[in-house]
Amino acid sequence: MTQVVGEYKKVSEKKQNMGELKKVLENEEKSRVINRIESTLMKLGLSRNEAKVYTFLIRKGEAKASEISNALLLNRTETYRILMNLQRIGLVSTVFEKPLRFVALPLEKSLSLLIEAKKMNINMLEIEKEKIIESWRLLPKHDIPMLQREIFQVLEGYEHINLKVRDMIENSESEIYACMSEDYLGRFYYAGLLDILEKNARKGIKVMFIMNDSPKNTFFTKDLKKSNIKCLKFNPEEIPFFIISDNKELILFLNYFTGEHKIGRPAALYTNCSVLIKALHRLFQSFWDSSAK
Repeated sequence: MTQVVGEYKKVSEKKQNMGELKKVLENEEKSRVINRIESTLMKLGLSRNEAKVYTFLIRKGEAKASEISNALLLNRTETYRILMNLQRIGLVSTVFEKPLRFVALPLEKSLSLLIEAKKMNINMLEIEKEKIIESWRLLPKHDIPMLQREIFQVLEGYEHINLKVRDMIENSESEIYACMSEDYLGRFYYAGLLDILEKNARKGIKVMFIMNDSPKNTFFTKDLKKSNIKCLKFNPEEIPFFIISDNKELILFLNYFTGEHKIGRPAALYTNCSVLIKALHRLFQSFWDSSAK
């Protein structure tokens, strides 16, 4: 009998532990979803605390300012200011009771509203851009000869790097050499930059790739050969990753030099330094010739 009771306790404890584990996993998943929502709202223009207040309201349904303040450990005055801001942009409404209660616009509608506002701002900036350029052209210009200078520009973040790479390959006239990591090749693939390279190759621009030999890179580049783009796969251990356009422009990806466990945003160096471009071009050609044999 004692043995039966002992086994029963073990089974009960196991079930209890499984139940607790399930709750922990559910809470972790809930936290991930909430963090993702808050991060997206911040990308769309909300401050961190505005995103937290809005997320609290869509989970709570409706709440008094004091409840929001206590739950999020915010100053009462700051809470009212945030609620007024959220009302001003249409994400929160007031229920006129005593005390006042606040309700949030559903998440789907809020995201659509914020995205539409971003689009409108971009359209207005496009119009403003044309006006500014036109005004600039009307200003009297001094005939000062422009000296060709070697420039160096550090780019941080995939967005800025992608934009610079797009500009380089769209303006390329004769040849593009690229030594690519799997990470960057994948990001360029999903950003549509490899499609632009295919168009360049079909126009007669010489495009050559050196990349890691991996299943992902095989997938990313499977259509490139159809456009006469030459690809070479091997496993470089101590070679930098870079793109050279027309032997005039270079983007050197700096992540390789910051270590496997780097902290911070991805970075790249853009330059027209002829010495550096020639050195990396020779390195590229040397690897290509030795590996293609």
